[in-house]
Amino acid sequence: MTAVGSRAPFPPGPRASFPGALVFRIQRDALAFLAEAKREHGDIVGFRVGRQPVVLLSAPDDVRDVLVTNQRNFTKGRGLERAKLLLGEGLLTSEGDFHLRQRRLVQPAFHRQRVASYGETMVAYAARATSRWRDGETIDAHAAMTALTLAIVGKTLFDADVEAEAAEIGDALTASVEAFPLANMPFSEILEKLPIPAALRFRRARRRLDATIYRMIAERRAAPGDRGDLLSMLLLATDAEGDGGGMSDLQLRDEAMTLFLAGHETTANALTWALHLLSRHPDAEARALAEADALGGEPRADDLPRLSWIRAVLAEAMRLYPPAWIIGRRAKAAFDVGGFHVPARTLVLVSQYLVHRDPRWWPDADAFRPARWLDAAAAAERPKFAYFPFGAGTRVCIGEQFAWMEGVLVLATVLRDWRLRPAQAEPRLDALITLRPKGGLRLTPSARRA
Repeated sequence: MTAVGSRAPFPPGPRASFPGALVFRIQRDALAFLAEAKREHGDIVGFRVGRQPVVLLSAPDDVRDVLVTNQRNFTKGRGLERAKLLLGEGLLTSEGDFHLRQRRLVQPAFHRQRVASYGETMVAYAARATSRWRDGETIDAHAAMTALTLAIVGKTLFDADVEAEAAEIGDALTASVEAFPLANMPFSEILEKLPIPAALRFRRARRRLDATIYRMIAERRAAPGDRGDLLSMLLLATDAEGDGGGMSDLQLRDEAMTLFLAGHETTANALTWALHLLSRHPDAEARALAEADALGGEPRADDLPRLSWIRAVLAEAMRLYPPAWIIGRRAKAAFDVGGFHVPARTLVLVSQYLVHRDPRWWPDADAFRPARWLDAAAAAERPKFAYFPFGAGTRVCIGEQFAWMEGVLVLATVLRDWRLRPAQAEPRLDALITLRPKGGLRLTPSARRA
């Protein structure tokens, strides 16, 4: 990737057979559209959605250049620009100096020692949630994992008990996520103001989520002090490297909403896909069961080194079904890549889903093989940016270690007591803001203990 200075052409790629054709194809099945574009045109694909030039990059070195090496040349893409409707100026959507200030204020909540202290809560909530399952009764694993991770993030980050509200909050979050395609359509700024069903559902969902977030902020303002959670830290924090100020209620709302959504949605999806894969691969499941049993009791944070296979299962689930399946950036200045010219304001896409399934980096790329994560020699040969489920660079997911610990401990807790088997055909993929199973995921649990 080089600064512009040539007359290189715009990259080749799919072309619209009639106005709006590409928009229709992307809305119908974005994963299939992008996979076909990569298959037919290679690692650098160019196309236009209306007047918007778009470039899809799939080589790990180009992923690195966009997310790390030349990250200063890129801002957030349209998807997260439009996500401000829900998230405001939170960590996912803010830019520049304001983003750096907010990240400094939030970072201490994800210090390694503080994250480790959340482990007991994660396990206790997982055990309580799965104790409600009944032997042989089909469950929606995605709904179950969503409610669980929502309760965990509410308690660990906000010291709030939201279990009683989990279903209602989960429905509101789902309505918000499902409105994402509307926000990315041409003329979305007009459409979202009209009384159409999707827009009305989104506005109701935002009001419902705001009610919970602002209630937590008001309760904490009324009884200030450090309760060891993120919200306490944000209320007490000042920006020592900046203006020394704290956060307004609006800023607190935006960060809380961002972490509420990102802190449960992606982990819920990763756990759902991991359970799906284990349910269809008994050999991998048997090894995971044995590893969980070997602990001799409930898993704890300091057991994580003894859960290498379960971590490998989670890593492989996020390779095949990355919860964050695509990253969009907008180029501030023109640049050249691979002999092609990318103009300023181009939307640049890098897709975890495509790169994670590239057979050049992943033998048997579409196969579920957790053992690949225990092969140090293969890992050493693989390009670093052939796997980036949490993003990279200064905008790498701030809760990455939190998510790894939660994912491994919850899986180990579930597997101590339950086997799971498929209760439906292979699920369809729903590529919205995150990669969900369309219509949920039905599994049948079998109790392992009396």
